[in-house]
Amino acid sequence: MVEYAIKTPPQHGTWQEYLDVWRAADEAEVYESAWNFDHFYPLTEPLDGTCLEGWTMLAALAQATSRIHIGSMVNGMHYRHPAVTANMAITLDHISGGRFMLGLGAGWMEPESEAYGIPLGTIKERCDRFDEGVEVIKMLMSQEHTTFHGKYYQLANARCEPKPVQDSIPIVIGAKGKKRMLKTVARFADHWDMTFPADTAAWKELSDVVDAHCADVGRDPSEIRRSIHLALSQDSDLPALVDQANQFGEAGVDLIVFSMRNPYRANEVTALAEALRR
Repeated sequence: MVEYAIKTPPQHGTWQEYLDVWRAADEAEVYESAWNFDHFYPLTEPLDGTCLEGWTMLAALAQATSRIHIGSMVNGMHYRHPAVTANMAITLDHISGGRFMLGLGAGWMEPESEAYGIPLGTIKERCDRFDEGVEVIKMLMSQEHTTFHGKYYQLANARCEPKPVQDSIPIVIGAKGKKRMLKTVARFADHWDMTFPADTAAWKELSDVVDAHCADVGRDPSEIRRSIHLALSQDSDLPALVDQANQFGEAGVDLIVFSMRNPYRANEVTALAEALRR
């Protein structure tokens, strides 16, 4: 059965707007989770507009909600050392009472990275670094001591305590690259997100690639939850949007993430919830 979520990219909006939206989503049981993103610049016009930081937002939103799962779609690996990410993730899991999901991606926003002097690297370098980083994070969150010798990351008898409230924090990987990134999904992900597919056929094509990589690494593909994004704005035709969501659900998508556009209004979340219940 398909589930639903909302996403508030923290761009071009105010803290109060995001807070109101997340509280409304928490009250509407049709939504399973709520998400933001991990960027420091807006991704939509105006590109010189405002953008709040995602991790600190999540800590506050964890306290402002009580039911929905929370996370970021997705955190750029190159922004933080994976040991820092693991510690932050576990802290958020404790703050939220075990509701946190860790979104991870290889990074792609070149203007932002260049402006801040954060090395992004070539596509191969991003993928290599990402593979190492995901492995480091999973080890730190599950083992008492972690030693790792990689090209990008080196850990020596490293500790990360306490461990999560959950048995394990779900790893959500956002990816579309058929050869490398979807193979990493098959190896490590509990949940794969494709963001905005053009149609169900485009999603199915990549989902089949994930299945093939799972066969190569000896993993049951049914273990990996699958999600997409659909855009939600004040101009959205809600019945048509619900029909579109149903089509993806019938194609095999497990979670539909309705990604909002400013202005962010709590009544849009409530109206969509009513449409989804019909």
